[in-house]
Amino acid sequence: MDSSLVAAGVFIYAVLIVLEIAAVWMLFTKAGQPGWAAIIPIYNAVVLMRVVRRPAWWVILMFIPIVSLIVGIVIALDLARVFGKSAAFAVGLIFLGFIFVPILGFGSARYQSNTAQSEARIAPAI
Repeated sequence: MDSSLVAAGVFIYAVLIVLEIAAVWMLFTKAGQPGWAAIIPIYNAVVLMRVVRRPAWWVILMFIPIVSLIVGIVIALDLARVFGKSAAFAVGLIFLGFIFVPILGFGSARYQSNTAQSEARIAPAI
């Protein structure tokens, strides 16, 4: 294999990594969280739990095989919800996250601090 092809592949990979970090940084900033948290391992997962309104201990579930798949799906659904997107967008986050996370981070999506789910938790039973 030609070394110039390998160098080009490494360069493209590095550009994509920087793009994803910038997208998560913007996503956290939109949600009122510190953007720099995107570059700190494990802490970025804790911040993501805050953004999707899940308990911080769910980060531990992400280290358990099989359970992490289910948790990832729930987080994708919640992330789409808190940014006002549909379940179809959540499917995009699950299967093509490297495309859909930048859409959330750099796009016009706004973080919705008051969603129907959080209002349902607060509303008294009648």
